[in-house]
Amino acid sequence: MGERRYVENHLNTSDIAFFAAQKAIENSQVNQEELDYIIVGHNYGDVKHNSPQSDNVPSLGTRVKHLLKIKNPNCVAYDLMFGCPGWVESMITAHAYIKSGMAKKCLVIGAEALSRVVDQHDRDSMIYSDGAGATIVEATDDDDSSGFLAHKSATYSYDEAHFIYFGESNNQELSDARRYIKMYGRKIYNFALSNVPEAMKACLDKSGIPITELKKVFIHQANEKMDEAIIERFYKLYSMQAPKGVMPMTINKLGNSSVATVPTLYDLVLHGKMEGQSISKGDVVMFASVGAGMNINAIVYRV
Repeated sequence: MGERRYVENHLNTSDIAFFAAQKAIENSQVNQEELDYIIVGHNYGDVKHNSPQSDNVPSLGTRVKHLLKIKNPNCVAYDLMFGCPGWVESMITAHAYIKSGMAKKCLVIGAEALSRVVDQHDRDSMIYSDGAGATIVEATDDDDSSGFLAHKSATYSYDEAHFIYFGESNNQELSDARRYIKMYGRKIYNFALSNVPEAMKACLDKSGIPITELKKVFIHQANEKMDEAIIERFYKLYSMQAPKGVMPMTINKLGNSSVATVPTLYDLVLHGKMEGQSISKGDVVMFASVGAGMNINAIVYRV
């Protein structure tokens, strides 16, 4: 991995979530006072620089709404903790609100500052980074078949609940009580390869879209080797080889920013900021993720 991004010392997760929210609202040109829900996917809350404690009260959703200066009390703001798949699951939740008629406009954010919870003495921590992505999910009267086509979620917790956990530093000379994000890397790798391709297939089959029409797969940027193995197994389930360029990757420059990897990756491709990668109106894409829980989810979406 060549690069990764860390927030500046004076910023917290809720701040970068706010920055992403501002851009999403500006790009969509919606009236922010008409938002029905603000859903923030994250896992560690606001952890101030050099602080051992996470701050989750009030919720990050409430903090983002406050920073946006939204006055409407009917705009409900809350957080969703679902591991790295948190943004994808928040999108599924927003879609459910809209499909049921409970909402017309939702702001969905994925934000994390993993730099505040990593053990600098743990080699596994080198992949972690900070980031935020946001989108507006809106009901539409357009009959162009765009939007959600199918989704799939699952939680494996019988044996897998503690594959990702908080633990002591690898530096035995440290005597503080601070805990850091830890993981059983090999167990997660094997779990992902065994379960994520099957979930992706179930989601695609549910959509009724042939795999040959799938333009891009935006997968959580957890580990390049693991993601490549997942996509290979996914296409193998259809007796195919993965097409070249079907899975854009940013982990080499942006690292693993947990819930933020999928929305930031999609944004880069959508706006033509990744060389050799593009999508157009009408293209069918998939969002997929795996993370602490262990949770898995996927969405088939028409741009």
